[in-house]
Amino acid sequence: MTSMATIEREGVDPWDLVRAAQEGDHRAFGLLYRRFSVDVFRFACGRLRDEHAAEDVTSETFLRALRSIGSVRYFGSTVRAWLLTIAKNIIRDHIKSGRYRHEVMVSEFSDEGRTAVFPEFKVLSEACRDEIVRQMLELSDDQRTCLLLRFFEGLSVTETAQVMKRKDNAVRALQHRAVRRLADLVDPVAVA
Repeated sequence: MTSMATIEREGVDPWDLVRAAQEGDHRAFGLLYRRFSVDVFRFACGRLRDEHAAEDVTSETFLRALRSIGSVRYFGSTVRAWLLTIAKNIIRDHIKSGRYRHEVMVSEFSDEGRTAVFPEFKVLSEACRDEIVRQMLELSDDQRTCLLLRFFEGLSVTETAQVMKRKDNAVRALQHRAVRRLADLVDPVAVA
């Protein structure tokens, strides 16, 4: 079994944490939660635009991960991509269930909340941030998911493809279309 001293080191492979959790080390799963819960929350918040719903999705993601930890195997992906795939499926189910109101007002997601969830927003003007958030709501779910995974979560094209269950080239094309559509939608006067 992997020792906790090894697990607690910053550079440990997350798959080693999964293997330790599979061997019954509950602390290893706690470390997985600490390492990836912010990523899952940011992704869920970006999709749902509701911090409370994002917290619920984050909790459910790790509950499902814990339930399936015994059967998960390394499949050429990252632990982060595995967890974000679980979150994506929960979000999809949440949206389909009708409990989710898709018409979210931009004002419901405060400027302070946006910069906490997406630190990249700090370098943009407030007007620019508001305009980008407003226009991201106009993108298709797939386009918005692709941009969130690629630019806000920092996933590679391959990891994004795994989460979205698409081929790398399809993700590149989707990203290109999403960025082009977002550029067309963003009002240059609003961001000036």
